[in-house]
Amino acid sequence: MSTAPPTRPAAEPAATADRPLDLAGVGIGPFNLSLAALAHGVPALRTACYEQRPAFHWHPGLLIDGATIQVPFLADLVTLADPTSPWSFLHYLKAHERLFPFYIAERFHIERAEYDAYCRWVSEQLPGLHFGHRVDAVRWDHEHQLFEIDYTRLGPAAGPHTPDPTVTDHESRTPGRAYARNLVLGVGTEPYVPEPLRPLADAPNVPVLHSSDYLEHRERLLATGHVTVIGSGQSGAEVFLDLLRNRPLGAEGLHWLARTPAFAPMEYSKLGLEQFSPDYTRYFHTLPEPVRDQLLPRQWQLYKGIAHETIDAIHHELYRRAQHADGWPGAVLTPGVTVRTAGRIAAARLELHLEHIQQGTRARHTTEAVVLATGYRERPVDTLLAALDPYIRRDASERPRVDADHRLVLDPMIKGSVYVQNAERHTHGVGTPDLGLAAWRSAVILNSLLAEPAYRLPSRTAFTTFGLQPSGRCGTVIGSPHLPDQRGPLARTRT
Repeated sequence: MSTAPPTRPAAEPAATADRPLDLAGVGIGPFNLSLAALAHGVPALRTACYEQRPAFHWHPGLLIDGATIQVPFLADLVTLADPTSPWSFLHYLKAHERLFPFYIAERFHIERAEYDAYCRWVSEQLPGLHFGHRVDAVRWDHEHQLFEIDYTRLGPAAGPHTPDPTVTDHESRTPGRAYARNLVLGVGTEPYVPEPLRPLADAPNVPVLHSSDYLEHRERLLATGHVTVIGSGQSGAEVFLDLLRNRPLGAEGLHWLARTPAFAPMEYSKLGLEQFSPDYTRYFHTLPEPVRDQLLPRQWQLYKGIAHETIDAIHHELYRRAQHADGWPGAVLTPGVTVRTAGRIAAARLELHLEHIQQGTRARHTTEAVVLATGYRERPVDTLLAALDPYIRRDASERPRVDADHRLVLDPMIKGSVYVQNAERHTHGVGTPDLGLAAWRSAVILNSLLAEPAYRLPSRTAFTTFGLQPSGRCGTVIGSPHLPDQRGPLARTRT
């Protein structure tokens, strides 16, 4: 008997006001792809997701050869909520006849390129995914008690297999509308460029780029006389290591700058990792807003540090080069530094004005190219949700309030729910962008829509007890204490 996942149907019924979706997703990154995969196992739910890109891609500019994801392979789209799902990574390996080689390899952390390929495999077969569809606006229809979703179809085909390069953008833009009882926003993040470097990054033909575009410019960077990498996280370390390994011996021409006081390892102790558990997420959500805001910056090493293996590889490469070069290699690593201003001083030279935080000293640094491994920020959805803005309840810092089930807290006039994925770090903590919590969060969202939970979730997930008072541990979180019940229409009609 074949266990291959079903192929995508050729056509799906339109999401009209008479036959709306139960849940519509905006964006198809790993988190909404996880939600769609788990929703596929819930026949009672009618779901669809919309994505403006023509196909799934996960950080394509950082799929450096040999780079691994920072979570075990069990943190795939579905396994930690449903190990029997046909959309698991192990099922992907079986479908590609690589299950036994993977078993023998004994690799707990897979390469980024393989994770990207796995997600694309799911996206190419999972029903209800509409690529090439840009969502332009969302409104609440008070008459029908539904969300209206205006989108633009950016080509003749919605699937990832059939983009037609002969059709121009002007010819291929077709407006459309869908209706849904509930929404989930999974629009992801966008590269962050620090203010002092934005003029250079925005200027044409200036070699200042974000690490998200690294592979596209890699060959040009390798041919450049001097390159500066800014940022002390995993991406910065991987870019620096890749450049270091491929630069001339004794003439590396590299400088690595970081604002953090050290090139620090990521917290990877077992008890430390329990801060990426559902138990800690629930605990963090119960903390007062000022406490959460003070706590998050102090946890930077949980998600902004560097993997031990990458640090070891960098040091090994530097030591190897020191043995063979005439003296120390031409690579300088300087933490504790901020960039005050930046500009061009010649056709092929850039100048960064630096300040050392601890010394209080300043210096000028010249280079020929800059790679900004400065992280990502939540992609703004103000325009998309402009019509809903009056109904969104906000905290003291004007951020949307998000309940325990990852729903925006809305005015009671809005009967539907708007869920967010990877936009609630201020309410749910450091685990928000972590792939390891993707399946659990997707299951929480789906369970909150139903009168009876579709996925049985564990009542306890960590040996650590966070706090002296219980943080509301329960196997299936349905409805948040202290907030109005915002369960979806399926839950309301079946209770």
